[in-house]
Amino acid sequence: MSRLTLCALLLVPTILFADEPRKLTPEETRKAFLKMLDRPKIGAEFTPGNRTVADGFVTETFTFASEKKRDGTIERVPVLVVRPEKADRYPVMIVLHGTGGSKEGVKTWLADLAKRGIMGVAIDARYHGDRSGGAKGSAAYVAAIAKAWREKPEEMEHPFYYDTCWDLWRLVDLLETREDVDVKRIGMMGISMGGIQTWLAASVDERIAVALPLIGVQSFRWSLENEKWQGRANTIKAAHDAAAKDLNEPMVNGRVCRALWSKVIPGILHEFDCPQMLKLFAGRPLFIANGDKDGNCPVEGARIAIESAKNAYAKTPDRLKVLVGENVGHTVTAEHRAEAMAWCEKWLLKPGGWALPP
Repeated sequence: MSRLTLCALLLVPTILFADEPRKLTPEETRKAFLKMLDRPKIGAEFTPGNRTVADGFVTETFTFASEKKRDGTIERVPVLVVRPEKADRYPVMIVLHGTGGSKEGVKTWLADLAKRGIMGVAIDARYHGDRSGGAKGSAAYVAAIAKAWREKPEEMEHPFYYDTCWDLWRLVDLLETREDVDVKRIGMMGISMGGIQTWLAASVDERIAVALPLIGVQSFRWSLENEKWQGRANTIKAAHDAAAKDLNEPMVNGRVCRALWSKVIPGILHEFDCPQMLKLFAGRPLFIANGDKDGNCPVEGARIAIESAKNAYAKTPDRLKVLVGENVGHTVTAEHRAEAMAWCEKWLLKPGGWALPP
């Protein structure tokens, strides 16, 4: 890397720093996030894969085109669906995996949903599963984040959470065209990285009727200001190590995290941090599950986000449920899972969906 390129790279995070988040209304936040990630839409180019029927359930795979990238290649999203065999118009729950996972890793969740009469849908996030190029776990994902860190802002991708949000919005576009989907009853649930993608993507997309971010609610800003960034940084350690090297830091520290996060997930420390984004769900059923010993989502920062949600739900408190497990680390407990399924049943199995209060 040339000295000129590196200097240009390192100027970007500095420009993005701000002492306080921009004072945006929820609607302004929604518009700003959608605008930041906007890109030309293309046809879905649906390609069917395998379809099997067993024990009263249909399992199918397919891919669809999400975007045409700068190099002219088409980004395709692999999808896994599990639904009851009987022909009907079903509510849908999109289930998102964590860092290093894949759509197959959440198949048991899809099956549990299907047993309850809910179509379960999962995708591989960017640089995961069938989109990893054969790399194992999170290796391709971490490499893509490191690459984005070193690219010019106008040329870079946003593999760290944001590009998958675009894929999710396009997935909802596609689901709306299916005859077996009740478009008024589409939900989104995610675990860890998938939980973060849930509160990012679903908060601004009002077509998502129900949301369940699991072990993903936190405040990136709080973790950075209070030296609790280590758990989050270690999930993609090699990318942080690359940023530390470029910044001439002997090891990863708060300055490195601020620079990397500000560039590859712009706004995450400010107007697009979780306490701001959760406000956008107000009125839509929202289930939050965390642990009080979670190093990736420190509970103190999570409580700031949860309090923000509670304030937004002052008029509809029955539509917000929070479960913080005692002595629970970064894991979805059996209680979390049972309560999440109960929440899906309560809100997604309402015929015709439900209406926001006047």
